[in-house]
Amino acid sequence: MDGVTAGPGAGAAGPGPGAGGEGAETGAAGAETGAGARPRPADPVPPPVGGVLWSVAGDVRALLMLPAALTMQVAHPAIGAGVDEHSVFRTDPWGRGERSLRSVQLWVYGGEDAVVEGRRLRALHRDIRGTDAHGRRYHALTPAYYAWVHATGYPVYRHGLALLHRPLTEAQDRRLYAEWLQVGRILGIHDRDMPRTAEEFWPYYRKVLAEELEATAVVRELIDPDAPVPAPDRGPLLLRLALRPLWPLLRRPFQRIRAFLTVGLMPPDARAAIGLEWTPEQERRLRRLARTVRLVVPVLPERLRYLPLARRAREAARRAGR
Repeated sequence: MDGVTAGPGAGAAGPGPGAGGEGAETGAAGAETGAGARPRPADPVPPPVGGVLWSVAGDVRALLMLPAALTMQVAHPAIGAGVDEHSVFRTDPWGRGERSLRSVQLWVYGGEDAVVEGRRLRALHRDIRGTDAHGRRYHALTPAYYAWVHATGYPVYRHGLALLHRPLTEAQDRRLYAEWLQVGRILGIHDRDMPRTAEEFWPYYRKVLAEELEATAVVRELIDPDAPVPAPDRGPLLLRLALRPLWPLLRRPFQRIRAFLTVGLMPPDARAAIGLEWTPEQERRLRRLARTVRLVVPVLPERLRYLPLARRAREAARRAGR
């Protein structure tokens, strides 16, 4: 991918990470200035133009990684319960996917709008609370939960890019993690709630895998080939009209392909921690598909290779000589 000579990672985490306790709205922006108030720190900035995320987050290959990150997120019982009880993923899956993808793109390519989007997400999650399947109370803005949602993007990027592009060098890996932390600040995640370096990330990650993740009801539903997914209601009108009468025949094959990519593009240790089956034959099929993707995507014209918001940002950066 442009600007990344040895591989990369992105496009994975869905909206909804941050810091602050229950009901707290104390993201990276801090308190407003005023009589007796602390000065407000500068707004966080998106990852740099030309960085690792700039190169990979808007590439169409990021679309293939997004479901794996979402599934890792909802494998945490608190997050799974929040999505189960408060999300519209069953009734409006295509709209939710479109909004999630646009949100991720804004974090990287949105400029000043990135901070606005981060605040919008925190406000959206402020009232999401309830009880998980183990009878434990949860709140969407509890720092550990909000941070895990964001954290999933990093290992999914690394694994997905190693398959669909090529592995990151050690320097690129550190740079990717540093840029992912920048995105976390946009989302209101305090530095104290995420490991500070890529090296420190892995003990934290393995601890969550070992102690928290499980095959929640939402995980099982997301990979169920018989889940009742409605016909697409996003995208070109002619395509939607063509798919509508065929959807009863296409739904199950689509669901099977989605489940295959979801589980296959998930890091193997996360897959094992959740208890998802993956056979050697499935791995061989995935690697054959990945070889095709590695050959085809780099030769696509930019209008087909990059998602619209990323493409516009890249064009603007070129015009500005950045």
